Amino acid sequence: MADIYELSIVLNLRVDLLDEEVAELRWHLGLGPKPAKLRIVPAFPVVVEDDRGELVTEDHPVPLLGRHGEAWKVDGVLVSVLLRPEDPRYGPWAVTVRQEIHPDEFDRTGELLSWLAAKADDRHRPSTGTVHLGWTRFCESDRFEPLIVRDGEVVWP
Repeated sequence: MADIYELSIVLNLRVDLLDEEVAELRWHLGLGPKPAKLRIVPAFPVVVEDDRGELVTEDHPVPLLGRHGEAWKVDGVLVSVLLRPEDPRYGPWAVTVRQEIHPDEFDRTGELLSWLAAKADDRHRPSTGTVHLGWTRFCESDRFEPLIVRDGEVVWP
């Protein structure tokens, strides 16, 4: 049994993004090249063994929501989309994501999701301090749980 969750995000943003933010978000969604400088999630520390057998920390950036194609455990397709809606009532940007995620990825992915929550349209904010981004589902369950950010922190299952 794998500890894999389905992560589904359906989100409209209330603010326009800077060009640098769009570039980094597109990279995280698997839609563009890696920018020269990462700002949203700036560090990807990984402990590795160097040539002398000593443990060192290196930076290994990877797109956090960038898998596309056939899903491994949750069936269906993995996808990430970022677009500008034609109707301005829906904000300057819309994001839709369906990914598989392991709990080991929760912290780093949570940094990106907290950033997205800060940019979310008011319709995703049912109460002060809480933003509804979408849903999560354990791969062997048929029950979806809300994916929320409360006071800047993702509430994981």
